[in-house]
Amino acid sequence: MLLLIMVVALFALVLINVPIAVALAVVTVVTMVATQGVDVLPNVALVMYTGATKFPLIAIPLFILAGAIMNATGISRRLIAFASAMLGFIRGGLAMVNIGASMFFAEISGSAVADVAAIGSILIPAMKKKGYPVAFATAVTSSAATLAVIIPPSIPMILYAVMADTSVTQMFVAGVIPGVLGGLGLMGVSYLFARRYNYPVEEVFNLCNVWRTFKDAAWALTLPFIILGGIFSGWVTATEGAGLAVFAALFIGVAIYRELDAKQLVKSVIEGGEQTAVVMLLVASSALIGVYLTEIRMPQALAQGILAVTDSQWVVLAILNVFFLVIGLFLHSAAAIILVVPIVMPLVLQMGIDPVHFGIIVTINLGIGQQTPPVASVLMAACAISKADIWEVTKVNVWFIGVLVAVLLLVTYVPIVALLPIELFYR
Repeated sequence: MLLLIMVVALFALVLINVPIAVALAVVTVVTMVATQGVDVLPNVALVMYTGATKFPLIAIPLFILAGAIMNATGISRRLIAFASAMLGFIRGGLAMVNIGASMFFAEISGSAVADVAAIGSILIPAMKKKGYPVAFATAVTSSAATLAVIIPPSIPMILYAVMADTSVTQMFVAGVIPGVLGGLGLMGVSYLFARRYNYPVEEVFNLCNVWRTFKDAAWALTLPFIILGGIFSGWVTATEGAGLAVFAALFIGVAIYRELDAKQLVKSVIEGGEQTAVVMLLVASSALIGVYLTEIRMPQALAQGILAVTDSQWVVLAILNVFFLVIGLFLHSAAAIILVVPIVMPLVLQMGIDPVHFGIIVTINLGIGQQTPPVASVLMAACAISKADIWEVTKVNVWFIGVLVAVLLLVTYVPIVALLPIELFYR
């Protein structure tokens, strides 16, 4: 009953436009004072500070800053040109280019919103000019951008790893195969649309053009190898890899491409700081509610309630999938991870579910949530760029969401799809 009151109060505050981080903190503090008295207040600041200063979380502002710098240095433009040379000869080639460029950019930014801003601002107008329907152009851009939360480095994966007390590196490694499968699936749906509606071929395949665009994008293409290679090999932690990403982005932007000046750098730092502030305030608020729910043994009560219904691991995974899909309709991925993961982890561990496997399930679920209204943060960003009606775009986007759901089911019930690299290299 207490949890229900807290949830209702939280949604009431969110509906009147109170920021979710503030709403979380207010609801938790009021509940703590009501149930434990004012003596608990001195611990509030300490819990929030401790929760927001864990070492792996330092990777979040660094990856955000690296993505902002990359957006200012022409990296996305060069990646798109290379992807166009590689894939533009296929019917509906610009859609393929869109997905391919998003997969490259996902390996650098870790943010779906950053992806849709960088890729969408260039490719949506280009697709409209070539005669693609605006709803299709927006849908493919939005769904492809969501690959950024599945393909490492992924900011939601970092948050999950901290909340679930598991390895960030193993989360990154486990996301590679599902992310690639998702990209290939989106390309398959795009090709079917292109064949059915006779979308244009972008350009004839030309090896000279491939080589020219490859040379222009070569430094940008080294970034995933620098960042992910260092993390996967164990030379650097995920946090150190994020710092490496910032250094590499600065070096390429200033010394190689020479497109990053002081004004753009200041703008990138401010943009990164604003995004970081939002995420870290959420983290601090969630630490507070997590401690309180643990004290009243809410996670244990939830686990006992579900286990009273079923003790089948597969049924429990189905229940949790539905739960996260519903949560994703109303909460941004960071808020959902921070709020819900600490509550369900005791159940996950009690059922013998691998935390890394469950983390990929959560990540894909919330990636789908980025495409499903009413919140649909990435879809909203894509529609803002294209000036398209969200419901018209959603009619097309359901086919791409179907691909993400298929990947989710495959990962859920065939765990080796995500865990194969973990089993080969880490266990």
